[in-house]
Amino acid sequence: MKVTVDFDITPEEVRKLFGLPDVEAFQRQLMDDIRDRMAAGAEGYDPLKLFQPYLAGTMASWDMFQKMLGNVTTMAASGSASADGDRGKK
Repeated sequence: MKVTVDFDITPEEVRKLFGLPDVEAFQRQLMDDIRDRMAAGAEGYDPLKLFQPYLAGTMASWDMFQKMLGNVTTMAASGSASADGDRGKK
């Protein structure tokens, strides 16, 4: 037996149903802020400076991720070297 149920609800109703926050006002404010910065600095437009306040945390996360990958690779390389040395003793 196969049962199909269709719901005809809007995205806003789904958001309320699951208790998700309404971020539309935040997104609108963020885009307005970006537009204002672009209009104010159109002559000396520098996209990196425009998005720097928003990307600061993101870039720090990437740096931490890269350090973690570097540590994992170092540990894996040193682990495989000691494993190769153990094989020769057996």
